[in-house]
Amino acid sequence: MTTTYLKKAAKTPETETATAQRVVTDMLAEISRNGEAAVRQYASTLDGWMGEIVLTRDEINRRATEVPDRVKRDIEFAIRQVADFAHAQRRSLTEFSVELHPGVTAGQRVLPVNVAGCYAPAGRYAHIASAYMGVATAKAAGVKTVVAASGPFRGGPMHPYLLYAFDKAGADVILTLGGVQAIATMAYGLFTGKAADVIVGPGNKFVAEAKRTLFGTVGIDVFAGPSEVAVIADETADAAIVASDLVGQAEHGHESPAWLFTTSRALAEDVMRRVPVLIDALPPTARDAAGCAWRDYGEVIVCDNREEVATVSDRYASEHLEVHARDLDWWLANLTCYGSLFLGEETTVAYGDKASGPNHVLPTKGAARYSGGLSVHKFLKTLTWQRMTRDAARDIGEVTARISRLEGMEAHARTADDRLAKYFPAQAFDRGEPVTV
Repeated sequence: MTTTYLKKAAKTPETETATAQRVVTDMLAEISRNGEAAVRQYASTLDGWMGEIVLTRDEINRRATEVPDRVKRDIEFAIRQVADFAHAQRRSLTEFSVELHPGVTAGQRVLPVNVAGCYAPAGRYAHIASAYMGVATAKAAGVKTVVAASGPFRGGPMHPYLLYAFDKAGADVILTLGGVQAIATMAYGLFTGKAADVIVGPGNKFVAEAKRTLFGTVGIDVFAGPSEVAVIADETADAAIVASDLVGQAEHGHESPAWLFTTSRALAEDVMRRVPVLIDALPPTARDAAGCAWRDYGEVIVCDNREEVATVSDRYASEHLEVHARDLDWWLANLTCYGSLFLGEETTVAYGDKASGPNHVLPTKGAARYSGGLSVHKFLKTLTWQRMTRDAARDIGEVTARISRLEGMEAHARTADDRLAKYFPAQAFDRGEPVTV
């Protein structure tokens, strides 16, 4: 088998990581020392925001009047799609109890976290969909308190459409904060007194690094990097649609990879001719982002057969993976590493990004090898419990004592000894040789 690169990336998403780590480390240390005062200073310095951080109900209602009715209907439709999918995910997790040994009953409870932080970026675009992807999913999980945050939009307050999406999805508290200071605020419970148990949502490399650094203090959705798209295509694919979908995701940012894996060299060359033309036709902001992304991170790989394509695709483990090829069921059965899969020309990443239902917060930089994306499960804890009769405690206790002593853990063994002695004082047990060292 041969793999031919018609286009190879000049950079990798790791190129800028070191700078982000230094900046985030300093900012988190300052916020840890000085709390809300440091957050307000960063909001002023970095975003030019000196207004209130926590939005009031009156302000939320007032800003809702800035949202056209058609926009409201579209946002509410998308929220229903996301919430319905998340509720279905929630129903897939069940509580149970099982008797593992006579008298030994164990079980599982499924409980939501108490506080979730949901972030939506406010950079080049109004990231409306990111607002409801996090909040609606958290609410479907049953989270009691959802704190949502996004920064000022282009020097003004939060974008009214994004604010409306946060509110209609069910956010309990909404903060006008962006970047590292927003992530730290939710993690530490500043301005609200409610520290997040989990923080979710996409963002730039500084937001991603803040979440990575704070992981452990809080849970996070994924170790995120720049958005990625891969398209698998064979000779039956429409080169114009494939090129459009690659460019559609490259506009996310200067560091967003777009990859094509194909068994058709003719299709690959056709797509490569079309992509620059599509980029040149974009408005300036998107043209700049997509042009840099395709130039520095775009790749086109030609493979001998579909088995080799599947192998290559799994190695890249793309955040978004589209399949434009024959026998879609074969691809569904054989592909194993992706954030979310889009089967057939009729669906596209943009549908998943905005309104189809499954979440658009997904693993990047190869993390799809071991992790899925944001789902209702990220806000839930599967907690175990156990109960046993005294007869069962005898059986389990004797084995526990022996294994504990084989491991050299005498204190563990004696917790079993004490129960055996209390419950069965007249009975002799083989509890292993006591630990003497």
